[in-house]
Amino acid sequence: MRGKQYHQPLKLTAPWEKDAGFGRKLKTYRNHTKIIAQPGIVMKVLRRKKIVLFMAYFLLLVLTMLNLANYKWTKEPQQCNHQMRSTAYQSRSDIRFLYRPSLARKRQLIYVLTTWRSGSSFFGELFNQNPEVFFLYEPMWHIWQKLYPGDAVSLQGAARDMLSSLYRCDLSVFQLYNSPGGKNFTSLGLFGATLNKVVCSVPLCSAYRKEAVGLVDDKVCKKCPPQSLRLLEDQCLKYNTIVIKGVRILDVNVLAPLMEDPSLDLKVIHLVRDPRAVANSRIKSRHGLIRENLQVVRSRDPKLRRIPFVDPGHKANKKDGSDYHSIGAMEVICDRTSRTLRTALSPPGWLKGKYMAVRYEDLVENPVKTLRSVYRFANLTANRDIESFALNMTSGSSSSSKPFIVSSRNATQAASAWRTVLSIQQIKQVEDYCHHSMSVLGYERVRTAGEAKDLGKSLLTRSKL
Repeated sequence: MRGKQYHQPLKLTAPWEKDAGFGRKLKTYRNHTKIIAQPGIVMKVLRRKKIVLFMAYFLLLVLTMLNLANYKWTKEPQQCNHQMRSTAYQSRSDIRFLYRPSLARKRQLIYVLTTWRSGSSFFGELFNQNPEVFFLYEPMWHIWQKLYPGDAVSLQGAARDMLSSLYRCDLSVFQLYNSPGGKNFTSLGLFGATLNKVVCSVPLCSAYRKEAVGLVDDKVCKKCPPQSLRLLEDQCLKYNTIVIKGVRILDVNVLAPLMEDPSLDLKVIHLVRDPRAVANSRIKSRHGLIRENLQVVRSRDPKLRRIPFVDPGHKANKKDGSDYHSIGAMEVICDRTSRTLRTALSPPGWLKGKYMAVRYEDLVENPVKTLRSVYRFANLTANRDIESFALNMTSGSSSSSKPFIVSSRNATQAASAWRTVLSIQQIKQVEDYCHHSMSVLGYERVRTAGEAKDLGKSLLTRSKL
C-alpha cells in the first residue's frame, strides 16, 4: 500500500490559478495572448491614437494663435468705428462697432484754442460752413454746467477726456453730463446745435444743405426733428475733417496727451485777440458770462500780490464792482495764454508743425488771406463762396448789439472799440495781467488815456510767433 501511495502523481496548482482565501481558480485571459501574438493589430491601434493626438495638438495650436491675434487687436490703437463702447443711451455694449469697415485714411482733427470774446464764434463759422467739415461748437459747455461751481483749472482734465471721445466720433460722452433720470441726449440737445450746419442739414434735417454757404437760422433749426446721437455719430464717421471750437481749454499743454496719440492727427489753431478788447467785450457781455467769470476767477492764485483794481484816488462806483469779475478773470486767462505761448516759442516734438496762431485783428483786416492760410494748415481748400462769406461777415455797416450772435458787422471798428470805452485804470489792470502775452503777440501797451483814444495810432506790431 505504501508503494502505491508513493507512485501516485502529486497534483500541484499554480498560485495564479487560485483565489486566495476561497481556493477558486481564476480565468486565464487568452484574448490578451492573441493580441500580443498579432503585432499588426497593436500597430493599427497605436496609429489611430497618434492621429487623434496630432489632431488635438493642431486644434490647440490654432485656438492659441486665434487668442493671441485677438489679444493683439485689443491692444493696438483703434479707429473710432472699431471702438467697443458702452453707451448710456443703451442697456448693453454695442458690439456692432467691432464689425464696421475700417477707415483707410486718417482724419484731420483740428482744435480751435481760444477764449471768450475773441471772435471765436465768427472764426468757427469758417469751418461750420465748409461742407467737408464736421464741426462742433463749445461741447465742453456741458461739463462746466454740470460741474458748476468747479474752478476753470480743475475742469481741464475732464474737457480733454471729452475731446478724446469726440474726435473718435463717440458722442455718448455727453450722457455723462446729463441730469439724473433725464431724457437721452439728442442732436438738438447739444450746445449750439441749432446753429450747426451738420445738425440742421440733410440727412438729419431737411431745412438746409451742407454745401450751401450761409448762416443757419436757429428758429428754423429748432423745428428740425431731434435725432439720436447714434445717427449723428454715423454722420461724423463720414467726414475727413473734424473741427471743435472751445474756450474752456486754457492751455495747449493740456492737449499734449491727445497730440502725442498716434491714432489721432490733431492740430491746434490758437485764435488770439488783444486782451484789452477781450476784457471790454467780457464787460459788455457780463450778464451772459456770470457763471463762467466766477469759475475762472476761482482759479486765481490767492498768494499773488496784485495791484488795486482802480487807482486809490479814483472813486469806486457800482459799475466798477460789476466789472470786477470780468477783468479779474483776465488774470487767469492771460496766465494760461502765456504758458501756451512759451510752449509755442520753443515747441516740443508733439507740437512741432501742429500749432498755428491767428490774430483776430489780422483776420478782420484781411479775411480772405487769413482764411486761405488757415485752410492750408487744416488741409482744406477755400472755395469762392466761403471766401465771400468771410469777406461779407467782416465788412458790414453795423455793430451788433447781440454779442453771442454771429452777424455781419464792421469788424475792424469792433476790434478797436475798447480804446474809447475802457477807462485808463481798466486798461492798466489788463495790461498788468497780460503784459507777457501782449509782448509775444505784438500788442503795444499805452501810456496815457489820450494815447489809447488816438485811433490813428496803431497798437499792432509784428508777432514773435
